[in-house]
Parts: sequence; C-alpha cells; structure tokens
Amino acid sequence: MSALEDDLVAQIRLVQLPAPEREVALIPGRRFRSDLCWRDRRLVCEVDGGTFISGRHARGPGITSDCEKQNLLVLAGWRVLRVTTVHVRNGLALTWIEMALQERTA
Repeated sequence: MSALEDDLVAQIRLVQLPAPEREVALIPGRRFRSDLCWRDRRLVCEVDGGTFISGRHARGPGITSDCEKQNLLVLAGWRVLRVTTVHVRNGLALTWIEMALQERTA
C-alpha cells in the first residue's frame, strides 16, 4: 500500500462512497494484487505512482506486467480504472470512481 493509495481512500471516505477492499488478489493462480476493489460492482482501480520519476509503472518491465494484469482482469469481467498521481491530486480519480460506482447501480 502506498501513501498515494491512502490519499485516494481518504478522498473516497470524505465523499462517503463505498469503501474499497485493498490489495486484493483477483486472478487465480497469479500473484497480481489490485490496489482498490469493489467486488459487488466488479470494479478495480489501479493507482500508478511514480510515473514521472521513472518508477515501476514507467519502465518497460512494470508497464508489461501492468498490461498483463489489466488484460487478465478485463477478460475475467472486471472494469479497470488506472490513475496516476496527477489524477489523485486533481480529483479526477475520485470523479471517475464515483461515475463508475454510479454506473453499476443505474
């Protein structure tokens, strides 16, 4: 878990959205963990920190692994949102999560 994920979860709590599960293994037989998950909505949010400082999510092996995880989740019927530090800080991540949660209940 990262401070960036903590910030996003705090935003989610502040606007009283359903609380996500954190660091959840959703792909049987794989070690991949999803950052935030709403099982009842089949929604996952991947928080990609370090994208502007050559962190794991900005280098070849990390990008390749992230693509594999996302594709396996989509093929298993999950909706996947991917957000960066910028999206968390400017509020777009929260907006997208709120829209995705509302979409599933409509």
